[in-house]
Amino acid sequence: MAINKLKVLTAFDETLIKELPYDGPKKAEKALATARALADDRSKWLSGAERIQILERAKELVSERYDELVETSAMEGGKPLVDTKAEVTRAISGISVAIEEIGKLTGKEIAMNVNAACMNRMAYTFREPIGVVFAICAFNHPFNLGIHQVITAVAAGCPVIIKPASTTPLSAINLVQILHDSGLPREWAQVLILNNQLAEKLVTDSRVDYMTFIGSGRVGWYLKSKLAPGTRCALEHGGSAPVIFEPDADIDDALPLLAKGGLYHAGQVCVSVQRLFAHQKVAKKVANGLAKIAKKLKVGDPLDAKTDVGPLIQPREVDRVHDWVKEAVRKGGKLICGGKKISRTCYEPTIILDPPQSAKISNEEIFGPVIAVYSYKDRDEAIRLANSLPLSFQASVFTKNLDTALDTVKKLNAAAVMVNDHTAFRVDWMPFRGAKESGIGTGGIPYSMEEMTQEKLMVIKSEVL
Repeated sequence: MAINKLKVLTAFDETLIKELPYDGPKKAEKALATARALADDRSKWLSGAERIQILERAKELVSERYDELVETSAMEGGKPLVDTKAEVTRAISGISVAIEEIGKLTGKEIAMNVNAACMNRMAYTFREPIGVVFAICAFNHPFNLGIHQVITAVAAGCPVIIKPASTTPLSAINLVQILHDSGLPREWAQVLILNNQLAEKLVTDSRVDYMTFIGSGRVGWYLKSKLAPGTRCALEHGGSAPVIFEPDADIDDALPLLAKGGLYHAGQVCVSVQRLFAHQKVAKKVANGLAKIAKKLKVGDPLDAKTDVGPLIQPREVDRVHDWVKEAVRKGGKLICGGKKISRTCYEPTIILDPPQSAKISNEEIFGPVIAVYSYKDRDEAIRLANSLPLSFQASVFTKNLDTALDTVKKLNAAAVMVNDHTAFRVDWMPFRGAKESGIGTGGIPYSMEEMTQEKLMVIKSEVL
């Protein structure tokens, strides 16, 4: 019997928030046909001025509905209030960035009249919307990811269909409703609640011009392999963020950053600090220092203002994280703190010293509140281990020595390397991308907008030129 209702539960105590009907094939087909017709009818395209006006109003409405947006996102996604407030505040700033970037989607003059083959000509490039955008969202930043996948499409002039994560659909629905209330015609941004089979059928349809996917690498790469010829895409998957920690680093300054970078949102961030390679002179001190911070963190209800670490998104993730931790300890890792389930949905912030390289925590993205500390003697060997996985996203190095920092940045195989900061640092206008199995394409609002447009060349021939 087909399931025709999606039950949206609170991440913390699994209380029902709302039931949503799944959209069927007829509605899905209508949504895609509508988006395709808009992309093909240039008379209906929204001008830059219209898009700016809509987004200016959307920014105002996000501010006006701030408390409601925060509460909804915290309930369904489980991120503590302090961090969810930061997410929605980022979203307001992100809309401002998108507005500013609309006027920067420009081309350039191409040199002509420089040889006999191109005399009496003038040439310019300009950018046009790429067409229909299909956005598949992740659960971990349910409102702000919508800024990066939906607002960017609207700002670039593309009709967009969004499939939110099944655990956090309400934030996406809220964002799209804000766009409609801001004057965006409803057909330009559509939310579909889809099962996986129908979502795959839709996203691989030839009428889709661009897929933006944030989530599981297994699913993302599979969908990419099924895309219709000509469909462009951006994939953003997880990493297993490595940190190189030299003996001269400022431990007092670094520890709070590393704890935040690894335990923020219960470690459910694609660039969370996970594999911390610390020189053997300081490795135990680093592990014990992180444990001291971790033990003080309040784990629990994300709607409690005192909560530091909320739940994992589903109970099965708690079970998986616990299994990985037990395996790492069974194989020889030293449990410094944590390592226990608090409830069906919450897990203790956990620090493990020197788990073996054969453990899952050393080879895969744990996506949970766990930091593994590895002691090393030779920095190049630590870098080799850091680079050894097929995952590659953001990394960092802590040292007071500029030459060491620059050498480490050069040798780390990562899309971005932070110096004396944690791996999860991000602002929404910087390039943000995974390399190797961690993704393809470049995120960050300006970069996503550029990817959602395409360059067109105009060449004018005239005897007066």
